[in-house]
Parts: sequence; structure tokens; C-alpha cells
Amino acid sequence: MKNTFLVHNPRCRKSREALNYLKELNVDFEIVLYMKEGLEPNFLESIINRIGINPKDMIRTQEKIWKENYKSKQYNNDEILKILNKHPNLIKRPLFVNNDKGVIAIPYTEIDKII
Repeated sequence: MKNTFLVHNPRCRKSREALNYLKELNVDFEIVLYMKEGLEPNFLESIINRIGINPKDMIRTQEKIWKENYKSKQYNNDEILKILNKHPNLIKRPLFVNNDKGVIAIPYTEIDKII
């Protein structure tokens, strides 16, 4: 995998906006379609570390699956990573990584901070 990549969900408008923005900027990057294969906990942890947030900040807490199954409990970081691996739709997106830096690209212009 390249050092520059977009964790992308084609069904997400914000993710598509980030993808189009990167193409407009002629950035050389790889697309990671995480909804098909999920993100391994170690790989997701490396992304989270590059962004500089806690795993719990990566959760889309408004999703039904989170509210119904996880919201009322406390989890350590490893448990959160496993939940995000099991339910990739709970991962905030899009995520853009450029070498040792990363951003949650909402809005897509957040990408400007690391390119």
C-alpha cells in the first residue's frame, strides 16, 4: 500500500467529495474501500495515531447499530478497534492519510492541512 491513501466509501457524499478533491489536486494516492473488507484493528490504530485522536473519536455515534448495541457501555481502545473492525459503517469517513499525518476529511478541505 502507498503511504498516501483515502479510506473511502463510494456511497457517502462526503467521501465522494474528498475523492474528487484529491483528483482535482492531482494527488497520487490509493483508495481503501473499507466497507468491503473492513479495516484490521492494527491498521485502523495506525490511522488513528496519524490523525492524533482516540479510537472513540472515530465512532459515528449517530448510527443505529451503535445506539442499540454499544452506546450505554464503556470500552477500552482495543475493544473499540474490534467493534470498528466488525462494523466498518461505524468508522467516521472519509479518512485521508499522507505519510505520517492523517485527517478526518470533513469538510474535504481538511486534506489541505497535510498535503
